[in-house]
Amino acid sequence: MIVSSFMYLELYVVATGFLILEGDNLSNLFPNMSFTLAGVKVYGQQGFVMLVGLIILPSMWLTDLSKISYVSATGVLASVLIIVSVFWVGVEDTGFRAKGKFFKLNGIPTGVSLYTFCYCAHPVFPTLYTSMKDKRQFSKVLLLCFVLCTISYGTMAVTLNLPIDKLSSKIAIYTTLVTPIAKYALMATPIVNAIESSSGISYNNKTIRLLIRTLFLISSVILALTIPFFGYLMSLVGAFLSATASIIIPCLCYLKIMGTYRSWGYELVIIIGIILMGISVVIIGTYTSLEQIASEFKLSF
Repeated sequence: MIVSSFMYLELYVVATGFLILEGDNLSNLFPNMSFTLAGVKVYGQQGFVMLVGLIILPSMWLTDLSKISYVSATGVLASVLIIVSVFWVGVEDTGFRAKGKFFKLNGIPTGVSLYTFCYCAHPVFPTLYTSMKDKRQFSKVLLLCFVLCTISYGTMAVTLNLPIDKLSSKIAIYTTLVTPIAKYALMATPIVNAIESSSGISYNNKTIRLLIRTLFLISSVILALTIPFFGYLMSLVGAFLSATASIIIPCLCYLKIMGTYRSWGYELVIIIGIILMGISVVIIGTYTSLEQIASEFKLSF
């Protein structure tokens, strides 16, 4: 129950982060845009979060993971196009000139937390594994994905600071909008499946299943409107949830299952070192992220 709670909570907040990211990018592209919903005028980021929620809704109604995989595959293609566009910005438009400080001590907790978040796909692995036609290829798929992700993370950061007047930047930013929409349903599926299973809902009861998925999306939109700070929220997820679910808990489970904890050896020492590293990320990163979110709330109100 503890492991499941951390995994599902992590997926829920990551899915919410997708909505916040969409709202941030769209409000940067269209700063003066406003919407009228139920007679209430909504401006900027909040309006775009609601709009994106409506766009994502049809993909949430897909109950077959094999169909969702086709939707999420567009996110992979989008990621490749984003990397190409960002390099285009550097080569043709802005150049690769270093700006700011090379080393920033007070930025380390946030940086480590964000990098931890980048590798927090573990809660999706069981769902992906069970949906694969040839499960023997699972390890190779993981290796390929982590190598490609590491290369992309190491060569670029985020797109919020790209010059929006350049064609290459616009391609990167517009393509960035595709990824969260394409991957939201994939992140939500394990949680929704768990809710349906624990509730004893029949697989054939499509009405209740669609209602659960719709309510899940609505709750995620409400959270995105309440905490509209993408970077700090993802830093909190990386520090508290990702480090716990992807570093600490797997090590503890391995020690328990394999019985390595019964005798001292180099393997046990390495695992303990990894656990201590994860604990330090949780403590320092969580404190820093909560402090940053609290300061943003003070500025907002």
